[in-house]
Amino acid sequence: MAERIPRTPVREQDPEVRARNFEEVCLGYDAGEARREASRCLNCKIARCQQHCPVHVDIPGFISRLAAGDEAGAAEVIARDSSLPSVCGRVCPQESQCEGACVLGIKSEPVGIGKLERYVGDWSIAHADERQVEIPAPNGRKVAIVGSGPAGLACASDLARLGYEVTVFEALHKIGGVLVYGIPEFRLPKDRIVAREVEAVKRLGVKFMTDVVIGRTMTVDDLLDRMGFDAVFVGSGAGLPRFMGIEGENLNGVFSANEFLTRANLMHAYDEAYDTPVYAGSRAVIVGGGNVAMDAVRTARRLGAEAVIVYRRSEAELPARVEEVHHAREEGIVFRMLTNPVRILADEQGWVKGIECVEMELGEPDESGRRSPVVKEGSNFTIDCDVVIMALGTSPNPLIRDTTSGLDTNRRGCIVADDNGATSRPGVFAGGDAVTGAATVILAMGAGRKAARAIHDYISAGSQDN
Repeated sequence: MAERIPRTPVREQDPEVRARNFEEVCLGYDAGEARREASRCLNCKIARCQQHCPVHVDIPGFISRLAAGDEAGAAEVIARDSSLPSVCGRVCPQESQCEGACVLGIKSEPVGIGKLERYVGDWSIAHADERQVEIPAPNGRKVAIVGSGPAGLACASDLARLGYEVTVFEALHKIGGVLVYGIPEFRLPKDRIVAREVEAVKRLGVKFMTDVVIGRTMTVDDLLDRMGFDAVFVGSGAGLPRFMGIEGENLNGVFSANEFLTRANLMHAYDEAYDTPVYAGSRAVIVGGGNVAMDAVRTARRLGAEAVIVYRRSEAELPARVEEVHHAREEGIVFRMLTNPVRILADEQGWVKGIECVEMELGEPDESGRRSPVVKEGSNFTIDCDVVIMALGTSPNPLIRDTTSGLDTNRRGCIVADDNGATSRPGVFAGGDAVTGAATVILAMGAGRKAARAIHDYISAGSQDN
């Protein structure tokens, strides 16, 4: 019977309306819709969805409780493995993880696992004041967390539940890392979702210190040697943008996607009450094809620009989520595929006036398995624009690497850590984008949780030795 029930559609803002505001695109399920969708789950004995979840959430377990109308039970099941269900339900690439492995998806539509997780997470936030938070007795040991993104928040939550005194050091003035500065409001509401998820971590007794740049204000060595922390977890993300190295990248009107989105998010460009000095121009070209490129191009569109994506491969190779590409097209974003910039053009005042590109064609597969783009000789052409945003990926800031003795990094500047987050420096653990380079929220969260277990084992072993 379950397989004959069609997938429950999710209500969304009309594309023409939402392209002019920063309110959330997807409106989510109500209780009836969530239970109807949950009833589609086959409750497989071998749960492929759970196997393909990076943190192995008991997906059939929480869905069966939700189908029975037990939101509290569903929330408890998710909480065993996920610290940020409202966030993950919104931004995780479910189509390539849990939903991509759903048995129902073989012959019909997979269960809407992400939307169900979002519903349960939002229910949990709405009922947070009614639920008892058990804070364990302090065990007398202290751990420092560098960075308040998903890796840091997950690590902090798990350690607090084990009785550690946890302090999170955040370089910016707002807590949440990439959840606050990197993901646009229309995909992840800051006050309604991120701030409430942070509050849940605070209720566990975790302390937060903002405007502290580890490597500048103080070092990892200071945390361990001078301030008495028993271990440090580095979850500082990957905020150093990459550029192409082409002529004109230093012109006025050229931004990295990281800078553009950070300005828009932290300076409240999404709020009409703020007069935020974020320049999107009248015609913006965004270079790249990942989720960050989609975030940047859709933000530029909402700030009043005609917005164009330029990507050197075909649509089949786009790394962005299918849902984000679909939403971008609905909002009037133009996609110029098999196109690569070679030069940014300037006017007399040193501002962008256009971008010169070449057409590409696909050759043999590269190391990633995707077919390598090859230039079509003599295919140069120009796109008129006054803003260019480079969304080509990021790497970790070298500040912590350069100021921490005995900390190994690889050629990409990422901290070298084992599967449990242990680095070459005893007592220093790391996870998330600082180790892998830019990746997903769920992978960062999973790394933070693994590191929390490893930190507990490390400190416990040291206590026994003493």
